[in-house]
Formats: sequence, structure tokens, C-alpha cells
Amino acid sequence: MKKQAKMKKQNKIIFILVFFFFQYGFSQDSLRISAQEFISVVRNFHPLALKYRLQNKIAESEITRARGNFDPVLAGKLGEKNIDGTKYYEQKNIELGIPTWYGIDLTTSYNYLDGEKLNPSDTRGGLYQFGITVPLAKNLLYDRRRAILDQAKFALKMTEAEQAVLTNDLLLEAENTYWEWVQSFEIYELQTKAVEINRNRLNFTRKTLEYGERPAIDTVEALSQLQSFELQQQEAYLNFVKNTQQLQMYLWNDNQEFYEISQLIFPSDRLTDHPAYSEFEFLIQDIENKRTDSHFSILYYNQKNNVLESERRLKWQSFLPKLDFTYNFFNKENYRADYLPLFDNNFQYGLKLEIPLFQREARAGYEIAKIKISQNRLDTRLKIREIDTKIETYKSEVLNYHTQINFSESNLLNYRKLLTAEETRYSNGESSLFLINTRENKVIDAQEKLISTRTKFLKSFNKLKWMKKNFSF
Repeated sequence: MKKQAKMKKQNKIIFILVFFFFQYGFSQDSLRISAQEFISVVRNFHPLALKYRLQNKIAESEITRARGNFDPVLAGKLGEKNIDGTKYYEQKNIELGIPTWYGIDLTTSYNYLDGEKLNPSDTRGGLYQFGITVPLAKNLLYDRRRAILDQAKFALKMTEAEQAVLTNDLLLEAENTYWEWVQSFEIYELQTKAVEINRNRLNFTRKTLEYGERPAIDTVEALSQLQSFELQQQEAYLNFVKNTQQLQMYLWNDNQEFYEISQLIFPSDRLTDHPAYSEFEFLIQDIENKRTDSHFSILYYNQKNNVLESERRLKWQSFLPKLDFTYNFFNKENYRADYLPLFDNNFQYGLKLEIPLFQREARAGYEIAKIKISQNRLDTRLKIREIDTKIETYKSEVLNYHTQINFSESNLLNYRKLLTAEETRYSNGESSLFLINTRENKVIDAQEKLISTRTKFLKSFNKLKWMKKNFSF
């Protein structure tokens, strides 16, 4: 409880610091958030992240419950039977049962019995007893108590591996949502800048028209281009708002309530600021050195195989005959204890044998257990193949998109040179506004293409990065 309270307090401090930074880190009239801050909020406060952590706690509690099968049991009993003034019997009993790891059960008790109608086999007065029950065949090497505890321990490791993968998938999805949001913001900025340039160009064209330096049709051309960019700006703004709403879906506070933001928030990171451009080659090399069998998904299947193997061992016990030996030592109250020899005086023993004749239940249960193990091995092979394929795909995407970025930057540079040359020709009266607009549209398209390619590169890099985090070492 103290640990949970401390963790909750730490999470609350993190949340307050992060959103304090949002509100006052850049300016007091806007909210800004970086990728690192955003991921920190998702990791600490998103309901799914919390759910995954709680699932681990459930698995830990399952181990505690399984250990309960080995808890000593204290029992007591009082009873009396009286009819028409005749006391048939009066009984007082207290007993302690102690189950052990190897299927052996120990019991000790005190029993007081008195009355006028006792069974001949009953012992009058106080009687102390110490007993032991030993399985000589079935349940000696392995039994359900041990199997349940083993399976609970394996299940905890399964849950930890599964929740690690699910948490990393959540953070990957969140981070890629952030960079899609940054992309929409940068495209909106691009369109806004284009609108500003064309608005200035329209004003300049109108002035040149007043001086008789340009034909009237140039103002129509400039106005048409401006209106086209204004339309694109509105579409870019709408897309940015939609992406902002998608981003807000990941923002929760420490009370597990959706964080309502009354005004637009803006990214503090740029697509060009990401360290991926200098780190992607090291990341590829690092993940190539990872062993697939150390991936959490494979560890999950390995632990599942341990659970199924435990069940197979338990089912195999069903083939053995149930042969239990029970020995009880007695000592009457107020009598000196006489322990040895064990089978000389004051004792009781029993030998119980049970053998299913056809073993149909045992054979069917054991066969099912083996089939489940085979199915799990097939699932493991499929998962290994899936992981290897994803890694190769992500590597190819990162390398390909990085090459595309270089091509896009070179292409954008050439289009800018053409636009500059066209503007020079226009100022010399050798070109037209239509050609300038055409060149400018090419520049804008190339810029959008570059922004889009950078986003694809970062998203593929993140897939590879979070894939790496899914390895245990």
C-alpha cells in the first residue's frame, strides 16, 4: 500500500510538471508539448498503460493464491447428543493439518469424547493424535498443488512479457500519432506562409497595375493563386485540428480522467529535430544483433510452454494407481507417550488403492496436453517468423525513406532554383505570373512531399525503435 501511494504521488508530480511546462514553457497564450513529454504522459497516465500494470499485479496475486494450497489449516469441533436425559456422546476436537511440498500431509489433533452410547471403536476421554499420509504412487512426484503454484509463477512471467509488448505497442502508436500531428502542423505552416507570400504578391501586382507596368489579367492570376492557397490553408488547418483531437485521446490526468484542453496545443518539436537521422544506422545494427528468442513475445510462448508442460506432467500422474499410506499415532491423556516401536501399540494405519481399469480419462487428458504443447510450438515458430519479417520490413522502410528524403531535398532545391530564375525573368519582363505560379506550386508540392517522407521515415524508425525495446536484453 505504501509503495502504491508513493508511486501515485510520483505520477501526480510528473503530470503537474509536464502540464506546467505546456502552459508556461514557451508563452502564456499557447500550449506546446514535445514528443518526450507526450510519451511520458501516456506511459504514466493512459488507462491502457495502467490496465497493463494492474494485470501484472493480478498475476502476482494468483501466485499468492496458489501458495494458499500449502497453508496449514486449523479446525475445531464441539458436539453433543442428548435424548430423554441420556447423553449419547459429548465431543471436543481441535485439529491442525499441514500440507507439504512433496504431497505428504501431516495432521495433529486433540479429541475428547465421552458419553453413554459410544461406538465400540471410539476411545473415551482425551486422545492426542499425530498422523501422516504419504502418496506412494500417484501425486508423489507431482500433484495438483505443486502444478497450480508452478503454473501461477509461469503465468506471471507470461503476463509480464505480454504487458511489456502491449505497453510498447501503445507507446509506438502514441508517438507516431504525435509525428503525424507535427506533420499536419508543418503543412499548415507551409500553406500559411504560401498565403502570406501570395497576398503580398497580389498587393504588389495591383500596385504595378496602377503604374501601368502589368496587365489587368495579372491581378486575376495573382488572386486566383491566392484563393487556391487560402483553400489549401483551410484544409491544412482542419487536418491539424483533427490530428490534435487524435492526440488528445492519449492525454489523461492522474485521476484517470480525460484531460480537456480548451485551446489548441502546438508541437515544440520539428520533423527535422529528431535524432533518428543520425541514429538510424546504429539502431539497425543494434537490432540485427538481437536474438529473436529474447523477444518478449517469444518469452511469452516459452512460459506458456512451461505451463502446458506442467499440465502434461500432472496428467501423466493419472496413469499411476492411487496408493496412499496413512499412519496415526495415539496417546491417551494423562498417559506416558510410548512412541516406539511404531506398529506395537497406540497406532492406526491404512493403505488405500485405486486403479481406473480402462484409463480412458487419463489417456485422453494426457493426449490433449501433448497436442496443446505441439500447438504452442507452432505458434512460437509463426511468431518468430512474424518478428523477423517485421524487422526486415522496418529496416527496409527506414533505409528507403532516408534515401527518399535525400532525393526530395535535392528535388526541392532544384524547384526553388527554377522558381527564383522565373521570378528574375518576370522582373525583367521575360516571363509571366502564370509561370511563376506554376513553379511555385511545384515548390509547395515538393515541400509537402518532403514533409510527408520525413514523417514516414520517423514512423518507420519508431517501429524499429519500439521493436528493439521488446527484447529482454
